[in-house]
Amino acid sequence: MKTKNDLILLFAALMAAPLFFSCKNQQQKNGIAYDSTIVVKHVPAIESSDTIFPYSDVNIRFTYPVKFRNDEDLTRLQQLFTETFFSDSLYTAYRPKEALDKFIENYTDEYRTVVTGDDGYAIKEDTPEDEISATAWFWMNCSNEILFQNDSLLSYAVRFNEYTGGAHGINGTNCYCVNLSNLTLLTEEDIFKPDYRKELPYILLRRVMAAYRVSEPDGLTEEGFYGNDIAPNGNFWLDDKGVHYAFNPYEIASPPLGVITVDVPYSELTSILKPESVVSVFLKK
Repeated sequence: MKTKNDLILLFAALMAAPLFFSCKNQQQKNGIAYDSTIVVKHVPAIESSDTIFPYSDVNIRFTYPVKFRNDEDLTRLQQLFTETFFSDSLYTAYRPKEALDKFIENYTDEYRTVVTGDDGYAIKEDTPEDEISATAWFWMNCSNEILFQNDSLLSYAVRFNEYTGGAHGINGTNCYCVNLSNLTLLTEEDIFKPDYRKELPYILLRRVMAAYRVSEPDGLTEEGFYGNDIAPNGNFWLDDKGVHYAFNPYEIASPPLGVITVDVPYSELTSILKPESVVSVFLKK
């Protein structure tokens, strides 16, 4: 039986070494199969056995499709996943695992430049420990999750939590919907009528008021909101129930409230939804 000290040493050893492994996550609908690659790694600012130097704690779980209708469609779907996960079209030139490797390589270079460069923290091998700022220790957590799929629609979210120096880190959720018929990312203009921005803010406001149990729009200010202007932000996902918006910290409310989700059933959107959009099948149920 392992003692408590043995377990602590084992955990420390695991955290000190990079972990790269895949987890099978098969999905049957649409013929799409997924795989996940996980990276747990300490990225040192300075390659040294001395433990005084900063590092960045990297935790990534990247889920991506490995099987689809045909090779061409699979490549396109993988490109959508890599571009949205890493927020850069540069990575669409690589297969998912290669893209992750390239991202880690670029992240390592950028982190070391910030910490050791003269324009950053300017930490060198001979920098005394008491002159190393605590804010030079960074972290980055990122993962994605499949939220919904059917024959024509795939919705997923990318969640991130990152610290790059300063007073506090940043976190958020970015949502995406793929039209599986033409393998493009859906926008609000694809599902709503042209004048949707006139009515949708009021619908969102009503849903937020109901969620926070306030009877007047001004009551949201006391809950931590910046005001009662809640406009659609393009950050949404779809399922068979409705449209789900995500508002990240600082968008409509103070950071302690976190990511604010606003779920709107299709029954409240019938007046502004396009009759032949990808979600029209859900309105006929």
